[in-house]
Amino acid sequence: MKLVKSLLLVTLALAAVGVQAKYNGEDRGRPVMPAEINAKMQAECSGCHMAFPPGLLPAASWKKVMTGLDKHFGTDASLSAADTKEITDYLVKYGSNRWTASTAPLRITESEWFKAKHLSGEISPAVWKRESVKSASNCMACHSGADKGDYNERNIHIPK
Repeated sequence: MKLVKSLLLVTLALAAVGVQAKYNGEDRGRPVMPAEINAKMQAECSGCHMAFPPGLLPAASWKKVMTGLDKHFGTDASLSAADTKEITDYLVKYGSNRWTASTAPLRITESEWFKAKHLSGEISPAVWKRESVKSASNCMACHSGADKGDYNERNIHIPK
């Protein structure tokens, strides 16, 4: 009987840890920026904008983004086939798995998660127009650690 109680307690403890990992602001236990960093992705993407952490979009979105690099938001961001494959494989491997919608948004700012966190009235629309912010896709304006995957609400500073 004592063994059964012990096993039950261990099972409940493990279940509690699993629930915490699912809802602690990470992607079911995975952070938006994995420990494994792909230097090629960092270099290629950050040449024009912040290299967005792979966990901000689902794998299907990253596949769409990477197959349309010749028309990447109005710019030709084409890469060699080898570089495209390497970066795509990395983004897909670490893409978000928290998405339940059947769509795969091309922009992080189009996601329901982003809209709920940023466009639900908590942030004035005027903030996005400030010279110091410029657009909703400029994560670094308010999240100084965004390039490292740090979106902790305690570290937000909305510039004037």
